[in-house]
Amino acid sequence: MTALEKQGLAAKNAERVLAVAGQERKDTALLTIADALMARREEWLSANAADLAAARAGGMKESMLDRLALDEGRIAAIAEGVRQVAALPDPVGQVVKTATRPNGLKLEQRRVPLGVIGIIYEARPNVTVDAAALCLKAGNACILRGGKEAFRSNRAAVDILRDALESVGLPRDCVALVEDTSRESANEMMNLTRYLDVLIPRGGAGLIRSVVQNARVPVIRTGEGVCHIYVHAKADLPMAARILYNAKCSRPSVCNAAECVLVDEEVAAEFLPLAWEQLKEKNVALHADAAARAILPWADPAGEEDWDREYGDYQLAVKVVTGSEEAVDFIARHGTGHSEAIVTGDADVARWFMDRVDAAAVYVNASTRFTDGFEFGLGAEIGISTQKLHARGPMGLEELTGTKYLIYGAGQVRE
Repeated sequence: MTALEKQGLAAKNAERVLAVAGQERKDTALLTIADALMARREEWLSANAADLAAARAGGMKESMLDRLALDEGRIAAIAEGVRQVAALPDPVGQVVKTATRPNGLKLEQRRVPLGVIGIIYEARPNVTVDAAALCLKAGNACILRGGKEAFRSNRAAVDILRDALESVGLPRDCVALVEDTSRESANEMMNLTRYLDVLIPRGGAGLIRSVVQNARVPVIRTGEGVCHIYVHAKADLPMAARILYNAKCSRPSVCNAAECVLVDEEVAAEFLPLAWEQLKEKNVALHADAAARAILPWADPAGEEDWDREYGDYQLAVKVVTGSEEAVDFIARHGTGHSEAIVTGDADVARWFMDRVDAAAVYVNASTRFTDGFEFGLGAEIGISTQKLHARGPMGLEELTGTKYLIYGAGQVRE
């Protein structure tokens, strides 16, 4: 057996224990994990410092360094997220529906864990803890494969998690880390059908598309975020400028950040200079169409590739549109089904936009940055699903379960 196959077998065995552990035991494990993360934070910070030093030496851009970095505040927030997961209702065992058939058979559909979940992700050590906590609460074992940039941070976090699990009598192998960060290990994981029940990629568009195209394990597609802010002709323009600034600049590297702004031609001459007054504080590079460049002549010309690009940085595509129809058509062609927003004072237009835009989250007069499990009251999230089967939007505990039928009889046979 390969090293990954051995991890898969161990995870399968651990999941059988975890699936029936019960809420009290799982919650105790999660609270122990939260305490251990704080007690051993210096260990985690030291590993993260080594990752950051290597990433800087390798030329990683600042927005990606921000995703990689840990500090006292972030670790405290991660630990608090684990405590919040512990406080959430346990979906495992919940009865979805019941029925009694004419022959007397009693049917019960009940929530159960998915099994063993594989997660492939990039340079975000918080994902290691968030994903493990949610999987554990929902009764799933998990095998984590992070990027090489965060390997030291991820290994330190998983060591803490596994020690905490063992201390409360649960198998260490409920959580495992793939230590080989090569392309070969990712390919093997995508084909580990004997041991993985589902695979979730979290990261940039390239990673997600690679997993979707190459995996034989069932995949939940998450994270691609070419998100738009559409400024309608009847928008409150100062509010629209604040929303755009927040959606683009608060954390440009995350998947719910705006990558493109669409502006009605009727208000473009007034809105774009107003928005630029805020965007220039972060030196945002604009990639604009001809109509927008007529107003902001210093902007770079936008190419066709800019409309489909997830920049993950202080860069923004800008397009002037003739109205709502063009805006919705543009989003349909270039959006990734993640989060889309309209800023308008017209309630009828707002409803029209929400009905016609096909995305996991559609906003009126708010930043796309709220598409997040914590902000939606789900606790930490496993990712933002942009597909339509099984789960869509922020994936919390319920989305990490499936169902099975329990059938109670009294000697019935099928004639």
